[in-house]
Amino acid sequence: MSTRHGLPLLGQRQDELSKCAYCPKLCRATCVVSEAEPREALTPWGKMTNAWEAARDGVADTERAEVAWGCTGCLRCREACDHRNPVTHTLYDARADYVAAGSAPERVQSLLAREPHIAAQQRAALAGLEAEPGVRPSAGHALLLGCRYAQVLPNEARAAIRLAVVLVGAVRLVRGCCGAWQRAAGAKSVADAARAALSAELGEGGRLLVLDPRCALELEALGPTTLVALAARRPERFGPAPGAAPVRYHDSCALGRGLGLYDEPRRLLARVTGCAPLELDTEREQSRCSGAGGILPVSMPEISKAAARRLAGEHAALGGGSLVTSCASSLTRLRAAGVSAVDLVTLLAGGLIADE
Repeated sequence: MSTRHGLPLLGQRQDELSKCAYCPKLCRATCVVSEAEPREALTPWGKMTNAWEAARDGVADTERAEVAWGCTGCLRCREACDHRNPVTHTLYDARADYVAAGSAPERVQSLLAREPHIAAQQRAALAGLEAEPGVRPSAGHALLLGCRYAQVLPNEARAAIRLAVVLVGAVRLVRGCCGAWQRAAGAKSVADAARAALSAELGEGGRLLVLDPRCALELEALGPTTLVALAARRPERFGPAPGAAPVRYHDSCALGRGLGLYDEPRRLLARVTGCAPLELDTEREQSRCSGAGGILPVSMPEISKAAARRLAGEHAALGGGSLVTSCASSLTRLRAAGVSAVDLVTLLAGGLIADE
């Protein structure tokens, strides 16, 4: 099915699109999506060229639309690009245009239709955490846990609350959503509204702490502080956790390539485990994505699973053991792939030194 439709957001991305369209494809080996399914159309070059052609023709084709969702938003291709071209942001604009044109994949449309229900689940999950020690509605510091932590990883969410309370005192839980998953799905207006509502909830001068680094990236304009960055400012508050053992560290896409935090988590892990963390073959700027971002588990579930298996295999080939990551989506995806995955902030909370 093809429909001629104005593609206003892509129309503003001509510079970014043309850079990829005329490029010799140096980034093709960086994409976990095209690695899992070796189609030219799923390489970063292919996805951007596809969007460039759509913008040029003004045609919202369902086949063209499908490949726009073949991106986890991991930013890895940016590291191989001489121009550091914003492929992720351009493809997210393409998704928004395709959603507006009614050309989004059925799985994506179904997810967006459930957005009100997901928001209600988020509020209910947060209500269940309001009784945690140190949570006070009047607190000056606001803590955003993130949808997946609150709904799927309650133990990790409680550990994050405990860490925040020890380091800054009482916190209030942010009930709103950052809008990251809605933007990745192509619902730009919904994402913008969610961010605006969260900003209003925070209030003027509100101090925002964030557990999930993907949320911190989405809310960059609000000046959030991730709990990892907060912990890095107080390294003396951490020591060996009970039963501390060596771990391997996975640089999650948002915390590493997105926010540039590479050394801080490694220094903290050395304090709570008693030794420097082990490394994957692909680390820091080249760290492999778990396949969990950009709503890939919804838009292309089999490719998402294959990407997680590839990362799990890399870990297993190096001896396995505990793999520490800082992303809720990666945590759930890696556990589903059979990895003994541990949340970074949870591990840090276990290494907190009690006040004397």
